[in-house]
Amino acid sequence: MQTIFVVDDEENICQLIKRYLQSEGYGVECFASIEALNKRLRVGYPDMFILDIMLPGQDGLEFCKEMRRHSKAPVIFISARRRALDRIIGLEMGGDDYLAKPFSPRELVARVRSVFRRTMPQNPASAYRECGNLKLFPSDRLITVHDQAIEVTTREFDLLSLLMQHPQRTFNRQELLDRVWGYDYDGSERAVDDVVKRLRKKLKACGSDTTVKTIWGYGYRLDGQIKKHLQ
Repeated sequence: MQTIFVVDDEENICQLIKRYLQSEGYGVECFASIEALNKRLRVGYPDMFILDIMLPGQDGLEFCKEMRRHSKAPVIFISARRRALDRIIGLEMGGDDYLAKPFSPRELVARVRSVFRRTMPQNPASAYRECGNLKLFPSDRLITVHDQAIEVTTREFDLLSLLMQHPQRTFNRQELLDRVWGYDYDGSERAVDDVVKRLRKKLKACGSDTTVKTIWGYGYRLDGQIKKHLQ
């Protein structure tokens, strides 16, 4: 699941964007300021930012300029500024697209898809994440151990993919439910335990030196040494 961080101090706009993007299968987190966003970035970066330009404290343009030193994640600016010059400045500061308010949520979804297509690796079929003798190929939804494919369910693949994207982060069960099952899932947290149990069994059976580690009293984390992490 691709993750998108939305930064806008207008709560209604944030929630509207979040609802539309989640309905398209994206994981979305919202922030009212760059200060709140920076606290979250200590844990990990998303696959994309959607940034309002005019924010309390540090603005979106300045954040984008600084962020480019650490991440290549694409940025879509949203702003009430409609002048061509503002659009040019946004793109020159490191943005990948610019959408003036008010806008159609469906147009924003289309822009998100377009930017992701433009910024994907030129040969996505060869892009993979590697941890020990395990490789995960996001574009093919394939997992191999010792270069032999193993059969996993959709939930098992998405959970392992999320953990491999954030190898140093521990996720609690609710976070995993939100990111893998979706924010509208209203089932039990036991669903996470069941998927982890099955995934561990499959990885062990095929000789993987990577597994999912239980952090007692909190949740789960990847247990293995990441060799390659391709966005």
